[in-house]
Amino acid sequence: MSEVTADRLVSAYIAMRDKKHALEAAHQAALKPLQEQMEMVERAMREVCKDVGADSIRTAHGTIIRSVKTRYSTSNWESIYRIMDEHGEYGLLEKRIHQGNMKNFLEENPDIHPEGLNVESEYTVTVRRK
Repeated sequence: MSEVTADRLVSAYIAMRDKKHALEAAHQAALKPLQEQMEMVERAMREVCKDVGADSIRTAHGTIIRSVKTRYSTSNWESIYRIMDEHGEYGLLEKRIHQGNMKNFLEENPDIHPEGLNVESEYTVTVRRK
């Protein structure tokens, strides 16, 4: 029985990764026309709802439900921070730690460990093509 070497593992991994990328690209290409058709039908359903002034329409095959999806963003963070401070609305932002910035902070401040900070580390491997 042949010995499994690092070189054979890397070779096998790269071949599988290439195949995976090819399958993903083919899958995306195959899905594109269907996604475009679905978007066209969705636009038509929104127009039907708008034309009849309805937020839902029941049919023999299913129900169309029209709703409003709103997303917020800003080009002026200082304004958002000021409003948060003035009104005590600190929940306007999501609670999430920026991974890279926290890593840098901890490296630059090894004596500081924020209370409640959970740190999970695991080994990973990365394979680069030669």
